[in-house]
This record gives sequence, C-alpha cells and structure tokens, in this order.
Amino acid sequence: MRSEAMRINGLEVPFTRVHTMVIGSGAAGLNAAVQLRRNGIEDVLIVTEGLEKGTSINTGSDKQTYYKLAMCGAEVDAPRGMADSYFNGGGMHGDLALVEASVSARAFLNLVNLGVPFPRDAYGQFVGYKTDHDPRQRATSIGPYTSREMCRALIREVRRLQIPVQENRVVVSLLTVSEGAARRAAGALVMNEKAELEAYAAENIVLAVGGPGGLYKTSVYPGVHTGGIGLALAVGACAQGLPESQYGLASIRFRWNVSGTYMQVVPRWISTGADGVSDTREFMREYFGSAGEMNSMVFLKGYQWPFDSRKVVGGSSIVDILVYVETVLKGRRVFLDFRSNPEGFTFEGLSEEARKYLANSRALLETPIARLRKMNPGAIELYKDHGIDITREPLEIAVCAQHNNGGLAANHWWESLNIRHLFPVGEVNGSHGVYRPGGAALNSGQVGGIRAAEYIAARYKDWTLAAEAGRATARKAAEDLLAWVEKCRASGNESWEKQRDEFQQRMSRAGAHIRSAREIETAAREARQQSDRIEAAGCAVRTAGEAIEALRNRQLCLAHAVYLEAIRFMIASEVGSRGSAMVMDPAGVRAHDKLGPEWSLAPENVAFKDKVQETQQQDDGTIVNRWVPRRPIPQGDEWFETAWAAFRDGEIYGRP
Repeated sequence: MRSEAMRINGLEVPFTRVHTMVIGSGAAGLNAAVQLRRNGIEDVLIVTEGLEKGTSINTGSDKQTYYKLAMCGAEVDAPRGMADSYFNGGGMHGDLALVEASVSARAFLNLVNLGVPFPRDAYGQFVGYKTDHDPRQRATSIGPYTSREMCRALIREVRRLQIPVQENRVVVSLLTVSEGAARRAAGALVMNEKAELEAYAAENIVLAVGGPGGLYKTSVYPGVHTGGIGLALAVGACAQGLPESQYGLASIRFRWNVSGTYMQVVPRWISTGADGVSDTREFMREYFGSAGEMNSMVFLKGYQWPFDSRKVVGGSSIVDILVYVETVLKGRRVFLDFRSNPEGFTFEGLSEEARKYLANSRALLETPIARLRKMNPGAIELYKDHGIDITREPLEIAVCAQHNNGGLAANHWWESLNIRHLFPVGEVNGSHGVYRPGGAALNSGQVGGIRAAEYIAARYKDWTLAAEAGRATARKAAEDLLAWVEKCRASGNESWEKQRDEFQQRMSRAGAHIRSAREIETAAREARQQSDRIEAAGCAVRTAGEAIEALRNRQLCLAHAVYLEAIRFMIASEVGSRGSAMVMDPAGVRAHDKLGPEWSLAPENVAFKDKVQETQQQDDGTIVNRWVPRRPIPQGDEWFETAWAAFRDGEIYGRP
C-alpha cells in the first residue's frame, strides 16, 4: 500500500493505493483475504465496519447448516450429482452450480484445517444429515453458531497472516473507470467513524457486503448489518435473481430464526393485542380440521422452515400466512409459548412422522420446553444469552426477510459480468436460483472467496490501473460526494430515520413474501420517487453519525427501488408464485377455504425455471430487466492428460 494526501474542497483527504481491497468481513470476505495472501497477493486490505458487525458472525439457527459434498459411509456422491441438486432448484446457471459443488470439499476442509470443529466419527468420517432440497446426507453443523465459528477461525488466520484490517469504516461509493468499451473497478470512497472521508484506488475489489438486511422493516438480519449491494447497483453492476429471497419465522426482539427444534417441540402459538398482553388467544386452531393436524403442520415447519409457495395449499407454509394475517393485517402480535402445550395437544394426535421423530429423540415429554431441553438445550441458552428466558416468558415472532438468493451477477470465477476487476462474494453474489439446499449459502461464500483469489492471482496480479487515473477518479468522486453531504447540512430537513422507515416499510409490505401486481406497481413508483428525492435533497445532517447514515440511506434507497422494479417485472412476466414468494391472484388457487378469496395465489409458470432474470441500472437511471436462458451444467474435460495441460498453461482462466 502507498498513501498520500489530497486536498479536496479545503479538506485533507487520505488517498491510498492498494492492489486488492476486500470490502466486508463476514465469512466470505475473510476467506477471500486469506486465499489472496495464500495465492501470492501480498498487498491486500480489508475494509470493514467491524470484525464483529457482519451477518456471518451474528446469525444462526437452532442447527445452522453447512452444505458440502458427502464425506461419510457408503454414500455415493460426486460434483456432478451435487451440481444437479443446485440446478434442479431452477433459475441457477449450470456453471455456477458445478463450481459450487466441485470446490465444496476444498472449502470445507480449509475450515476444518483452520479449527472449525465439524463433527466426525472415530474413523475420520464427516457425518452428515439431509437438509431441505438435498437428496444426500450432505449437510453438517456445529450447532447454532456455525457461521460465527467460521468467522472466528478465519479472523485468527487473518491475524496470523498479518493482513491489515481497517475497522470502523463505511464504504460510501465504489469507483469505476472506462476500459475500452467496458468498465472496471478502480477503488472506493470510505467514511471513518468521524465522517472523515478516505479515498482508495485499487486494482481489484472483492465486494463481500452481505445481503440486503437494511431494506426490510421485518427482518432477521442482525441490526448491525444493513448491506451494501446498492453501492454496486449505483455504478451499473448487473444483478440477477433479485426477486428470489427467503422469508421465514423469526424472533424479533432478538433476531433469530425459529426453525428446526423450535418448531418440532410443538410450542403453543398465541396472539395478543398491540400491547402484547391484552386479548391473548390461540389463533390457528380454527384453520385446521383437528388439533393434531395443526400441531403436525407446526412440527413440519422445523423441516420446512422457509416460507414456500408450494407448501401454502394444504402444507406447512399456511402457518406463515396466518402469522402474517395476525401481525400485518390485524396489527396484533404473535408469540411462541414453550411453557405449555397448545390446547388439545396429544402425542397420539400427531402425524406418525412427528410422533416417531419425538420418540426417537426420547422427547415424549410433558411440555414444549421440556422437549426442547431434551432435544436441543443450546436453543434455550441462546436466548438466555440475549436476555430472553423462554422458560419464563413467551417469544415474539414474525415472518421476516432472511436471505437473498439473488444478488450481483458474476461468472464462474466470481467476477462481475459487466464490471471487470469487481468480485462479489458471499450473499451479495446472486449465484443461487429459486430453491437451494439448506446451508448452500455458507458453502457458496467460501467457494467464491477461493475462486476470486485464484483468478486475481492468475490474471490480475500486475497493476494495470494507472496511478493518475485512480487519483483523478477518486478526486472527482470525492468532490461530488462532499458536495452532496454539504447540501444535506445546508438544506436537508427530513431525518434519516424517517427516510429509512419509509423504504423499509415499503419493502416489507410490497416486496417480501406476499406480493401483488397492484401493490408492486405503486410501490415501485414510490420507491423511485423517494430515491430521486434523497438524491436531490439528502436529509438533515448535524453530526458525523448522521452524515454516515445519510450516505447509507442513499445506497439503500436506490437498492430497494431496483429490487422492487425487478419484482414488478417478474410479476408482469407472469412467472407466478415460486420460491419464498406468493403472488396474489383472485383467479388463482385458493390458499385456504377459511381465508378470503383475495388469498388466492397465481400458479408457477415452470418454463421460467430455465431462465435467469438480470437487472441493471443504466447511466440515465433507467432500470432494465431481461430474461436470459440459464447456462447448462458444463461437461468439463475429464481426461486427465488434457485437463492437466490446460491447467499448466493457464487455459482454465480463459484468455488474458
């Protein structure tokens, strides 16, 4: 790294040139930095809001899953079979599926070697279990905090390798320059905690900013994580699959997925008035033929936790809709009470699957909390660690945004499709399709870091960004940004909190798991108007913290406008209900005979499984959507001698 100072608008702005800049410090970004150093890239810098502030280190579930190639017993597995499991979910490019499968063992064993204690037997086999959309026993876990322990192991390695880390930094703009007819990444503008500007020129940018947590009012993303995909959308980076997100039941006082054993112990579901105390009642019983049927559906939510449009009619996702009706439409609050059984509960009334599971787990016990303590005591302690004792009080929940399967579009080396030298890794990379095996996201983030680092070392090791071009680009962008912040200080009158609440409410209302053509048309129009308003007028800025939040709002609001326009296009294309989104259609299939006719869903048009939706903001601000055929799974060269030659000659990286 080389640093100097630039004088901009009367301010002294530090300017640093670094070969490869990693933005973000979740599991994907940390691994990318480690892999870069291992591949011989010495000049690497991690820029982050904080090593403890990412989604990876702050989230999990009752048994957080990591998906990998099967490594136990007589289970027959191979990269092509695993790629098929990805590809069969629809809307995913085949080359990405094959890479995520092929590199999974390498990524997983790297974590093992770094000390992540994935379970294995006395003979060294890595035991596994089936997760959702998984035909093999490929899943593994170390408990609720799998991704947290991955981060801790990677942080230790970052420190051992002495990779520099700049914490308490918020990236507020990505820099690009023209390169012939194309564009390339050139650096970033960053604010420190005092709202002092820093400028960076970089040969390569690894963008590891996570999912769009800050876009939703009802969200299970940790409060410290807002996401930064809007930074890339603002410079015209192509995205794909943006409408494909996952939503599921989660606690909201402490944000955590209530999947797995939280559901399998069959807690009591209660609804209250807005004060959380009055008019307490069990609200789901009337929608089921018997208490046993209701409780069996609740049990299934443990397996089938994400909301799934295919499981609405006669399936477990009706539970999510009933919670939505209570919380969003009726303005009530919903709680899980583990202290007592639902009214009419008996083990005999449960489905054979549920009863057998509880019996095999030796959990045919008197209360939900007793069953939970037997099956997963850590699930109780987890909430105690965050000031919630579910042995003494009910747990408030809602249907929350949980994960974006879409994101920025990249090739099979994780380089952006249209901005060279930009490598989105982790959740910000839209490699997943409509459905993905549970735990595939953790694998994808690790694979992406490996692929990006390998390609950078093979093709982008030398400096090609001229020093003066990087300096001039940073200066111009800094001047524009400082002028916008000054405009906020001089004339902004709307608080950043009010602005953020507006677009978060809009996303949770129109762009989450319940969608309609009428609602999305209005929401997309209002989103663009708000983004334009923020760009033109900013918001009130009196302190350093408000300046940072104003800039954060700028990219978040743009991102939500792009997402809503992508959803509008998808609905207009008549894709129908799929994945974790139900498209309301009065002419569709009735969700439940005890819900009104408005609760009817458009059936899925399966022809779109073989297409991928791309979205891009043009230079004039226009948002363009298009459907492209998904790339098939490549055959590859399986003859050793020719494959070896292609590897030796660097042909696997394509033309320089």
